[in-house]
Amino acid sequence: MTKTISSERTRNYLRQIKGAVGYRSVAVFASFLAIPIMISYLGPEQFGVWSTLLTVISWVVFFDLGVGNGLRNKVAESLATKERGEAALYIASGYTLIGLIAMALWLSATVISFFIPWQAVFNTQAIAETTLRATVQIAVFFILLNFWIGLIGALLGAVQKTSVIALGQLISNLVVLGLVYVLNLTTDASISYLAVIHGFSLVAANISLSLWFYHRYPELRPRLYLNKQHTNPLLHVGLQFFTIQLAVLVIFTTDKMLITQLFGPQYVTQYEVVFKLFSAIIFLHGLISGPLWSAYTDAYHRDDFQWIEGMLGKQLIIFAGFVIMVIMLCLTAKPIIALWIGRELAVPLPLILTTSMFVLIFLWNSIFAMLVNGIGKIKLQLYTAIVAMLVNIPISMFLVKHLDMGLSGIVLGTICSLIFAAVALPIQVYYLIKSRWNFCYKLEG
Repeated sequence: MTKTISSERTRNYLRQIKGAVGYRSVAVFASFLAIPIMISYLGPEQFGVWSTLLTVISWVVFFDLGVGNGLRNKVAESLATKERGEAALYIASGYTLIGLIAMALWLSATVISFFIPWQAVFNTQAIAETTLRATVQIAVFFILLNFWIGLIGALLGAVQKTSVIALGQLISNLVVLGLVYVLNLTTDASISYLAVIHGFSLVAANISLSLWFYHRYPELRPRLYLNKQHTNPLLHVGLQFFTIQLAVLVIFTTDKMLITQLFGPQYVTQYEVVFKLFSAIIFLHGLISGPLWSAYTDAYHRDDFQWIEGMLGKQLIIFAGFVIMVIMLCLTAKPIIALWIGRELAVPLPLILTTSMFVLIFLWNSIFAMLVNGIGKIKLQLYTAIVAMLVNIPISMFLVKHLDMGLSGIVLGTICSLIFAAVALPIQVYYLIKSRWNFCYKLEG
């Protein structure tokens, strides 16, 4: 393994961080500006419904059967082993497969939407049933369209250009901010209008990124192609990622549904505002850890375990800095929220404390998950995710109903479900690195 390749991988990693910091910082700022405008436009209850709707609709994205993550790994592996033709065939298969799945889901969801009592689902009478149904149909259409063209994110990750993904998020957030500002000035409150501009912003961003990517890598342009030789590997790896994604979906997104059903949609606003504030730290950590997924893939298939071990150590040092950041934000969260949203939105301290705990355990897990995802050793993560999925809702319900912990009980239930991975993944990574070093020494001997 030459030092030149390792050094270039590190330099590219740093370039991606620098580029993403600028894009993501502005994107997060735009998102923060949009939240109070949306609340002003819709009102707390309708905004709570909108936030919950986005959560529910986002479930659809997970029906890609993990193909996006499988495609990312396979394309990165093919490029690392200098098989660009194979990479192009995996890309073509991925687009064709996801396109067929998206079309089938759109037809099914549109028909099923007419038989679901949406007011009961969102526990609200503030929005007419027909308006809710139309909003769901609009959101589903755009989500599924982006479900297909959004594969560009996996490909940008595969070629280690994650800063461009952050650029896409910037484009989307700026479009949302501009259009929701216009809506607030020119129209009465309409959750359907908000669904349209949200979907349009995602389409605009993904099309922009696709044009850039295929101009830069014309040999990878997709075509209509479906072959078992390339779809089966995508599905084999993808189904494991899919199960993990499904478990994560249950763990992270059922919180809002539980709050809606147990407390009412207006309480989702409290949860959403606090989570949005702390998500800035998650986004910042994502800027640092995101580029590592495919960098680990590249290093692994080049047997560069020294680089992997060194980078993992650096990530643990960086984590210590994030612990200090979370503590500082926890101490200043209330005045920040009062300045940002207004003093009329009361946010309980236990919710802030449990959210800060959640962020820390999430960051810890992501350090090790990024490595095992990149090298494809995800079975243990799969098992811990399934266990977490099964215990999350029962624990949350117990904490709320029997210990009367309120909104913080919902978050604490999520924390408890993540502990399994927090213990298991570091142990797995330790033994993976140790075994590969021993294997390399035997080959050299």
